[in-house]
Amino acid sequence: MNGVDLRTYNFIDSLQLQMASFMCTISRGYFPVGGQSCGIVEISPGIEINRLTDIALKSTDVVPGIQIVERSFGLLEMHSDEQGDTRQAGEAILNELGLTELDRMKPKVLTSQLIKNITDYHAQLINKVRFGNMVLRGDTLFVLELDPAGYAFYAANEAEKAANINIINVTGYGKFGRIYIAGAESEVLVAKETVESKLADIGGRVI
Repeated sequence: MNGVDLRTYNFIDSLQLQMASFMCTISRGYFPVGGQSCGIVEISPGIEINRLTDIALKSTDVVPGIQIVERSFGLLEMHSDEQGDTRQAGEAILNELGLTELDRMKPKVLTSQLIKNITDYHAQLINKVRFGNMVLRGDTLFVLELDPAGYAFYAANEAEKAANINIINVTGYGKFGRIYIAGAESEVLVAKETVESKLADIGGRVI
């Protein structure tokens, strides 16, 4: 498929409990559960994600949880109890595009913020629009913004693996991705360091 730009191509080996639950709050497809493997594919132009979803679902036993079709960007999240099925579906998409995993974009961190001892009213502003857990007075808040957006799901999942934190919100589609993580300062610092390290290890085209 000429003219399709592979922005995000990412495999999550095991969805953590909070991450799976968060994805259910924004999913219009089949809900994932903790422990399942997950594949994220983000492309441009967005309309082509319909064709790639069809190819993935016909290639093996995966189910779609999130599909976003915007004019500029399209995103597919698919999951399965079997890691092999998720990987096979991803390979089917790559084969259709005539690309390899390393033809994806390498994630670039645009903003990495720590806000310590957050105040009541600031917490309530965030809680008003969140789809995950709540940030509370006194929490440390970690905000990460990255490009391309699709890697935000992976970043939040790795944060939950590494530390006892709360996933507040994740935006994994559109122009930029964002994650909001909150909790005790020591735990949030571990999550921040882990996320930045894991993202840096992802190979791909430099944006």
